[in-house]
Amino acid sequence: MIDRTQSSAPYWSLEGLVLGARLMLPLVPGMIAFAIAVGSTAAGKGLSFIESMLMNVLVYAGASQMVALGVWPEQLTVASIAALALLAGTVNARMLLLGAGLRPWLGPLPAWQTYPTLHLLTDPGWIVAMRYRGEGGSDVSVLLGGALLVFAVWMAATTAGYLLGALVPNPRAFALDLVMPIFFAAMLVPLWRGRRRAIPWVVAGVVALAVSYLVEGWWYVIAGSLAGTIAGGFVHDE
Repeated sequence: MIDRTQSSAPYWSLEGLVLGARLMLPLVPGMIAFAIAVGSTAAGKGLSFIESMLMNVLVYAGASQMVALGVWPEQLTVASIAALALLAGTVNARMLLLGAGLRPWLGPLPAWQTYPTLHLLTDPGWIVAMRYRGEGGSDVSVLLGGALLVFAVWMAATTAGYLLGALVPNPRAFALDLVMPIFFAAMLVPLWRGRRRAIPWVVAGVVALAVSYLVEGWWYVIAGSLAGTIAGGFVHDE
């Protein structure tokens, strides 16, 4: 009998769903804290419960949601909506690279299986799945199992955060605004590939800090992202 775990062809299994959820468990506490902060912020900005839930389901991108909520205008106009879309798109631009990294693995699967799974893709889910893939695994259910667990936790925690929003009108008072940078900094650790590969990280951070002091608003997100991407192109091995 052929051991499917040693095959390069992707496949699905119930065991993979369970394994993916189990591998994701250590990251759940951080996700809960972050999701509560997002839900609380949405309530503080005046979004209705339905609007908050729709944002969590349809956008489902915690970092860009937090950034967008941070600059949420009192009245929505065409210009403000365009600015929010630009910010969200810039923060989520990394998903292009995450999706490209999954292409060699998920490419043989039909679109109706691939794209619903990609909608649930998150940074921690990608890291866990790629680590499993790097160890020789091919069961795509590992990616989906972790993604489903994260989605369930995200919806539950953002709901709790929204309902408790009145009790936490200022998330900064409880340092909840620090959850996002700490969370992403922790996720960088498994991606460490030596000092040379860290150059884009440093460039992005320095440029973002400089722009944040010189320009008001969230332009430092765009500037840091672009600077890091350009620096990464120059230090690429090929």
